[in-house]
Amino acid sequence: MSVKPIRLMGAHEIRIRLGGVSRQRAYQITSRQDFPVPIADLVQGKVWLTEDVEAWMKAHRRDASDDDEN
Repeated sequence: MSVKPIRLMGAHEIRIRLGGVSRQRAYQITSRQDFPVPIADLVQGKVWLTEDVEAWMKAHRRDASDDDEN
């Protein structure tokens, strides 16, 4: 029987995954109502399921062509 490992992300990993945004910007993003709910709120901070965060990023990623038009 194979057990699928649980992959988690904290705020630091989310900052890196978002391209190195500031702590303040990461807080703003993770506080949005449409951002996934953290799986736990630890003393060290909140943690999210990686698959939930990745799905949110995929749905909300800015298209590179949008940058060309501005």
